[in-house]
Amino acid sequence: MAEALEQLSLKDIPPPPPGTSFVDDATGADAASAGSQESPFKTPAYALYTFPDAPIYIKKAADGPFEPISASMLKKAKKGAEGLAKKLKAAEEAATKKAADDARKLDDAKKIVLVTDSSLPKPKHIKIREGTENRETRVLIHGWVHRLRLQKGLAFLVLRDGTGFLQCVLAGDLANAYSTLTLTLESTVTVYGVIHPIPEGKTAPGNHELAVDYYSVVGLAPGGDDAITNKVQENADPSQLLDMRHLVLRGETMIGIFKIRAQLLKSFRRVYEDLGLTEVTPPCMVQTQVEGGSTLFSLKYYGEDAYLTQSSQLYLETCLPALGDVYCVQESFRAERSHTRRHLSEYTHVEAELAFLTFEDLLVHIETLLTRTIEYVLEDPESAAILAKLNPGFKKPTLPFRRMTYESALDWLNEHGVPNEDGEAFKFGDDIAEAAERKMTDEINEPILLTRFPVEIKSFYMQKCADDPRVTESVDVLMPNVGEITGGSMRIYELDELMKGYEREGIDPAPYYWFNDQRVYGTCPHGGYGLGTERILAWLCDRFTVRDCSLYPRFSGRCKP
Repeated sequence: MAEALEQLSLKDIPPPPPGTSFVDDATGADAASAGSQESPFKTPAYALYTFPDAPIYIKKAADGPFEPISASMLKKAKKGAEGLAKKLKAAEEAATKKAADDARKLDDAKKIVLVTDSSLPKPKHIKIREGTENRETRVLIHGWVHRLRLQKGLAFLVLRDGTGFLQCVLAGDLANAYSTLTLTLESTVTVYGVIHPIPEGKTAPGNHELAVDYYSVVGLAPGGDDAITNKVQENADPSQLLDMRHLVLRGETMIGIFKIRAQLLKSFRRVYEDLGLTEVTPPCMVQTQVEGGSTLFSLKYYGEDAYLTQSSQLYLETCLPALGDVYCVQESFRAERSHTRRHLSEYTHVEAELAFLTFEDLLVHIETLLTRTIEYVLEDPESAAILAKLNPGFKKPTLPFRRMTYESALDWLNEHGVPNEDGEAFKFGDDIAEAAERKMTDEINEPILLTRFPVEIKSFYMQKCADDPRVTESVDVLMPNVGEITGGSMRIYELDELMKGYEREGIDPAPYYWFNDQRVYGTCPHGGYGLGTERILAWLCDRFTVRDCSLYPRFSGRCKP
């Protein structure tokens, strides 16, 4: 009976004539709508305002049909449409008036001529970082407009010069001048004035601000559609942001990351100096592999085959008899077609080799290097302040790191129901993939020295364990939220054993004659490691991907700008 009545009522609704405006309060939108059945208006008033002569069909229930608007609703809609017309007319008139006022203001501004006051003291040219010790002195500073706020009779700009940020205040003619009213973000300016401490209760970078007495525009950045805020938007597609990397770098987060990066590398070098290691600079163009031929970038070198280095390790080993313990900070290259958040095709590799030590000595050295380096980073006030913003919950690692063998890791993964890449329980010889490794590391939530990996899944040069020749004296350092940041091992130092490694991996030993000679002319127990700078930065700065930690990241499909 109910169905029959519903069908009868639907038959009674006349079909909408051509040009009908449709209204649905539940799903419709006014300004963004076309007024069709698929894209209805939200209110009858807006429908009538937009198409005054069009009939209106309205949906009264969410699951009901569109039907002609009632007389009472139409009367109400007419009043609403009249109100909309008045409101929009007033807005148009206000916009017209504002445009005229702005034009008049700009015309008046053009009459203002900014000149420096010759009676003022000669300014001292400083960097922003030197602001505190140069307070109450007239200074000159070059920089880029990082932020800008104009108000009646005053202009506030935050200047950036790479050494810090400085709030500058312009008043009077300086604030009303044409160059100020048309100033844009990222314009380059030179400012003159005196730095004063800010009043108590106010905030500004460095707790002071520059009272400007004169300034000039060195390079005016574009505004409008070409303004930097349109070129670089926070929620833009990651690929677009990478295309605009040269502009993205100017943001405070990226500036902070690369300030920390500089301090991190400086701190590594400081620790190495403390420990007596010598820095060397091995070649980046090589004719031998270190970490497997499948990840080599090949090139022609004067008609010969050559590659971009995967690691400087082999060259560092040759330095031990001459220079003792050595390290380098070099770019390494891996042609891995990997799109994970922790892989790059080019990265900054911190590597070291040490002679006459045991595997335990190597582990202690690595954890000492990492903890002391982080301590040095946090000793720097600027770096500590940046880290507090980027990673408020960061806690520096403490000694000793947790030791865990490869076999113990397999037990942990199996006990916690984490499968291998085939979806099965882990067994000896399986490689622990990134996802499983990350799950274990994040759940344990502390640095781990993962040791004693099987011979078959490690490189040809790694020393076997004396108590179990199935495994090597090898280590990966795992950190929460990023996974592996360091890999190292003791190196085979007997020539016969090294030859077996070549044979196992199917490598011709002939091109490695210079490396093999280290086992002939005064061999000794030795070991080393490599640290991925970008991975350590991702851990330090709480970044989702290592791409944020590389100046211009290179990975599969990306080699620009």
